Amino acid sequence: MSALNTGSMPPSFFRLEHVLRRRVRIVVPTFRKDPERVYALEILLRKRPAICRVRSVPQLGSLAIDFDPRQLPRGSLIALLEAVIPNLGRADDKQRIDRATLRTTGEEREIRFAVEGMTCGSCALLIELKLGRDPRVRQVQVNTATETAVLIGDIPEADAHAIVSNLGYRALPVGSLIERKLLMERQELRLQDAGRRVLWSAALSVPVTVIAMAGWPGGVWRWAQFLLSTPVFFWAGKPFLDKAIKLAKQRLVNMDTQIALGAGSAYLFSTSSLLFKRPYLYFDAVGGIITFILLGRYLEERAKGRAHAAIRRLLDLQPPTAHLLRDGKEISVPVDELRPGDLIVIRPGDKIPTDGVVVEGASRVDEAMLTGESLPVIRTAGHSVVGGCINGTGALQVRVSAVGTDTVLAGIIHMVDQAQSSKLPIQKTVDRIAAMFVPSVLVISGATFAGWLLAGAPLSAAFSNGIAVLLIACPCTLGLATPAAIMVGTGQAAERGIYIRNGESLEIATQLNTVIFDKTGTITEGKPKVTDFWNVSALADAEILSLAAGSEVRSEHFLSKAILSYAKELEHPVYEAEEFATVPGRGIQARVQGHGLMIGNHAWMAESGVDISALADQSSLLATQGKTPVFLALDGRAAALLGIADRPREGALEAIDRLKRLGVDALMVTGDTEATARYIADRVGIKTFIAHAHPERKLEILRELQKKGAKVGMIGDGINDAPALAAADVGFAIGTGTDVAIETADLILANGDIAKVAEAMELSGKTLKIIQQNLFWALGYNSLAIPIAISGKLNPMIACMAMAFSSVSVVLNSLRLQRK
Repeated sequence: MSALNTGSMPPSFFRLEHVLRRRVRIVVPTFRKDPERVYALEILLRKRPAICRVRSVPQLGSLAIDFDPRQLPRGSLIALLEAVIPNLGRADDKQRIDRATLRTTGEEREIRFAVEGMTCGSCALLIELKLGRDPRVRQVQVNTATETAVLIGDIPEADAHAIVSNLGYRALPVGSLIERKLLMERQELRLQDAGRRVLWSAALSVPVTVIAMAGWPGGVWRWAQFLLSTPVFFWAGKPFLDKAIKLAKQRLVNMDTQIALGAGSAYLFSTSSLLFKRPYLYFDAVGGIITFILLGRYLEERAKGRAHAAIRRLLDLQPPTAHLLRDGKEISVPVDELRPGDLIVIRPGDKIPTDGVVVEGASRVDEAMLTGESLPVIRTAGHSVVGGCINGTGALQVRVSAVGTDTVLAGIIHMVDQAQSSKLPIQKTVDRIAAMFVPSVLVISGATFAGWLLAGAPLSAAFSNGIAVLLIACPCTLGLATPAAIMVGTGQAAERGIYIRNGESLEIATQLNTVIFDKTGTITEGKPKVTDFWNVSALADAEILSLAAGSEVRSEHFLSKAILSYAKELEHPVYEAEEFATVPGRGIQARVQGHGLMIGNHAWMAESGVDISALADQSSLLATQGKTPVFLALDGRAAALLGIADRPREGALEAIDRLKRLGVDALMVTGDTEATARYIADRVGIKTFIAHAHPERKLEILRELQKKGAKVGMIGDGINDAPALAAADVGFAIGTGTDVAIETADLILANGDIAKVAEAMELSGKTLKIIQQNLFWALGYNSLAIPIAISGKLNPMIACMAMAFSSVSVVLNSLRLQRK
C-alpha cells in the first residue's frame, strides 16, 4: 500500500506506510536514528490496553502498531499519535548537524576500527548512539567483547575517530595486519598497566580497611585513612573519573558514571566528615570500590585475551618481513612495503609473507592454516601460494599478487571479525534493556537514599544503602553475555576451518533440520576427469577437442577444467574463443574459429532443439556408471559426447551419517542426469535426490521446504548454487568453489570437508546454550542483587566485589567453548 498522509499532521513529521484492520505502520522522519524518542513513543503506546504490540526500528523511525479496533478505533489511534509525537521533546534537534556543513567521503563504505577504553555494554551502546546520530552514518555496530566498531556511511574515518575520542575513548585503525598486531601488543601493555594499578590500589587500600575495621580512635588514624585513600581515588580511579567527566559534559552516562558517583560520593562524604569532625568515614569503601572494580576489569581483560586467541594465532601467521628481489639483489623489507608485481624469495622453512604466484622453483607448502589438511601440497611455477602458509624444503621465487587487506589471510581475519562483531537477534532485545539500565540505576539509587532518610534511618545508613545500589548493579554482564560467546564460538570455528561471515548464522545453524547438497564439487571431490569421448561430427577428434578446450578456457566450472585438461594432456592446441557466455545450470556457449559451440547437459540440448539421439545409448551407459555425460553441439548439430567421472569426497558417507544422527534430513539436488545422481546418492547414503535441477529449480525446492516449516541449509560451490545459498536459512560454501558462491554463503568450509556442516551445527548449539546461560545469569544477578541492596542488607564493598566478578563470570563461562 502506498504511503498515506494523515491529513492533520505535516507529512514531514508523521505518515502512515501500511494500514490493516488491526495493524498500522507509521514512519516519523524526525525520529530516524533517534532510539530515545522511538523507544519513548513505544513505551507510551504500550501503556494503552488497546495496543497489543509495538515493534520499532529506530534506524528508520518506524513503528508497527498492533491494536484492538473494538477498544481503540483507527481514527482514535491516529489522533493519539498526532497528540503524542509532537510532544516528545525536540530540544536536541537544535544540536543536530546540517549535512550540508559536513565533510563526506563522496561514497558510502565500511569503516572498521578498534576502540580502547570500553568497559561494558553501556559503553558500546553509548558509542553506537553518538555515531548513529551523525547523518553521514547509515549503520553502526560496536562490540564490547572484540573492542571494535564497524560503521557504514560516507563519513571520513578521521571524523568517526574524533566522535569516539570526544566521548573519552580512543579509536585506533585496524586496516592492515601489521596494525592489528600493534593493537594486540597495546592490549598486552594495557593489561600490564591494569595489573600495576590493581597492586598499588590494593597496597594502599588494605591498611585503610584494617584501620576502619579495628576502629582505632584518634585523629591520626582518621587522617591516615584520608592520606592513603586520596591517591587511590585520584590515581587508581582516574580512568573512571576522566570518562565520567567527559560524558557529563555531554549529558551522558554509563557504568563509569556509576563507579565515579559511588566512589566520589563516599570520598567527599568522608572528607567532609573528617574536616567537620563527624563520626562516619567511608574511606575504606572508596579503596574497596576502586580496587575491586580494577581487579574485576583486570581479570576480565585477561579472559578476553584468551578469547582473542583465534585472531592472535591468525595474525601470527604473517611474518613481519619479506625477502624482496630488487635489481638482482635480495633485501629484507617490512611486509607492508610490498606491492603487487614485486618478486620475493621464499626460503625453505619460511612463512610465505603474502599472496602470489610461483615463477621459479618447486617445494611442498603446508597450507593447514587455510585448508586444515595436514599433508603439504606441491607448488611449482604457475601455482598460487597464500600468505601465512609455511614453505617446505625447496626455495621459491614468487610474484606478489595481493597485499594488505586484499590477501586471503586478511580476508579470513575480516570474516572472523565480521562474525564476532555481528549481533544476534536476541542481543537487540538485550541492548534495549542495557540502554535504560544505567539511568534507571541512578534513579533507584537516589530513591533508595531518600526512602531510607524518610523512613528515619541515620544519614550514614541511608548513604550506605544508596551507594550499595549504585555499585551492585552491573550492565557489563548484559553487554558481554552474547558477544563474548560469539567471539569464542567463531574463533573456535575458524580454528577448525569453518569461517563464519555473520553471527546470526551461528545462532540459526543449530536449528537446521534439512540440508540440501549440490553434487559436483560438493559431495564429489570437484576433480573430474574425462574418461570417455565419442565424436559423431565430420571433424577430426583433435579439432573437436581443440574447439571445446577454447570454449572452456574462460569457465570456472569443474567440468570445463576437466575438458581443458584432457585436451592439453593429448597435446592438442587450444583455440581462442571470440565470444563466450555461461548459462548457469546448463553449460556454456561460445564462438571459436568461426564455429558456434554449445557444451552442456541433456536438458539444454533438448531446450535448444539439438537432436542428440545418435548419442543417447552412450549417454545412458555413462550415467549408469556414475559418470556425467557432457554434450557438444557444433553449429546447432550434435557433434560429440564426453564422459566425465568425479569421485565422492573421502568421508562423505560418514558426513551424511553424522547429519542423520543429529536428526537432519539430507537431500541432494543436482543438474546432472537421474542415473548419475542415483549412483552418487547411493554411494554416500542419501535417500532423496532430485536430478535435472537448474538454479531456479534449486531455489524453488528450497523455498517449498521453507514453506512447510523446515529450517533449510544449503551447501554448494558454484555460480548456479548462489541463488539457493542466498535464500537458505544458512548457506555453506565450499572454500575451493567460485567467488560468487563464497560471497553469497554464510559459512565457508575451507578445505571442502562436508563433515564440517555437522560440526558447525554442533558448535552453534553449544554457543547458543552458553549465550542462554550468560543471559540467565546476567538478568538473574541484577534482579536479585538490586532488591537486596535496596533492603539495606549489603555493604558497599561487598556490592562492589559482586559487581566486579559478575562480568568476569560471563567471560569465563564463554571460554568453556574452547574445550574440544
